[in-house]
Amino acid sequence: MKRVFILLLTVLFLFSLFSGNIIAAEMSLEIGIMPAVDSAPILLAQHKGYFAEEGLDLKVDIYTNAVNRQTALQTNTIDGAMTDLIAFVNNVNNGFPVKITTSTDGSFPILISKNFQEKETVKIGMMEVSVSNFLSEQFLSSDYILNKIFIPAIPARLEMVKSGQLEMAVIPEPLASTAELNGLEKRVYKNKYDFMPEAMIFTETALKEKDPAIKAFHTAYNKAVKEIKKDDSEAREILIKSLGLPEKIKDLIAMPEYHLTRLPSPEYLNRVINWIEKTNNSQINIDYQEVVEGKYSF
Repeated sequence: MKRVFILLLTVLFLFSLFSGNIIAAEMSLEIGIMPAVDSAPILLAQHKGYFAEEGLDLKVDIYTNAVNRQTALQTNTIDGAMTDLIAFVNNVNNGFPVKITTSTDGSFPILISKNFQEKETVKIGMMEVSVSNFLSEQFLSSDYILNKIFIPAIPARLEMVKSGQLEMAVIPEPLASTAELNGLEKRVYKNKYDFMPEAMIFTETALKEKDPAIKAFHTAYNKAVKEIKKDDSEAREILIKSLGLPEKIKDLIAMPEYHLTRLPSPEYLNRVINWIEKTNNSQINIDYQEVVEGKYSF
């Protein structure tokens, strides 16, 4: 009888160990982010150990090139990514199976050349069908006629503003503050909508196979957002260290108002879609309910 009891205990122990290894293997994610302030909750949560507290092994890849991040998503090298809604809509419309799990919060100041004189028409640099174009119209179209110069690479845009070849450029934080540190004027415009055109997305494969891990990710994300809402100083420091930026920009960074996990409203997503259709002279057929996953919004 004693031997049977010991045998049962051994079997139960091995079963629990085996089950635990399966759970541990499932509770892992790899995501891609860009060097921007919308990534602050993720970087802070990683630094504070919030993902580990939820039992999640998270690998964060920082991309400086959106095309490389997109390739990583499409090849399932990464499970999810922070992206903008313009890129997201175009990808989904082209048949790429990804869904929004939460809206995210970024900051996109306008940089002004040193010798800029106020006038009606301004020469401004941006990507063509992009968040920079979308926001330039939102922030500036009521005050200026925009002569849009399409320059995909942010470093090239920065150099052209510095040299006076451009009068303005839309540059994300914290890179905008680096330029401000070097003498350019930075204007921060108030967002008149409740959302920014940015989101966290996951592939349908990850959503099907890694649901507990994605839930843990959003729980830890919310912990970090609550922390930032109380005091954003540590988030500023983590951004600077993680992205290799100068310490002097810490207090210059225009941090956004961070929100707990939530989906962009149908109205806001439709606004983005309408803008893309107008800009691209194209038609987009997207059903809101089919491109969002709301169960991670707590």
